[in-house]
Amino acid sequence: MQSLDIVKTAVKAIDSKKGEDIEVIGITDLTVLTDYFVIATATSSTQVKAISDEVEYKLDLLGAEAHHIEGRNTSWVCLDYNSVVIHIFHKQQREFYSLERLWEDGEILDTAKLLED
Repeated sequence: MQSLDIVKTAVKAIDSKKGEDIEVIGITDLTVLTDYFVIATATSSTQVKAISDEVEYKLDLLGAEAHHIEGRNTSWVCLDYNSVVIHIFHKQQREFYSLERLWEDGEILDTAKLLED
C-alpha cells in the first residue's frame, strides 16, 4: 500500500468521526523517519479514542497494519504505519506540542482534495 493511500484513508476516517483541524505534512525531504504526518484534533479523550479506533479499523480493512500504537486511552494517540505517522490530539495537547510548528518546513497537503478522492 502506498503512503498516500494510507494518508487519504486516515484523513477520511478522521473526518468521519468529526476530527477537527486535520493537517497533513509531507516530510520526506526533511527526515528518514517517515513520509507524512497526519495531525488532527479531538474535543475530548473519548473522541480521541473513537477517532484512533476508526483510523485503525479503516486501515486494517485495506490490509495496512500499524507498526506501533502509542497512547491508547490518553489525550494523544500516535499510530505509526512506518511511512505515515498519525497523531490524534486533544485540543490542549495539540496546542502544547505544536507539531506543525516543529515541521513547518514540510509540504502541507490540501486535506480538502484528499477528502474528495
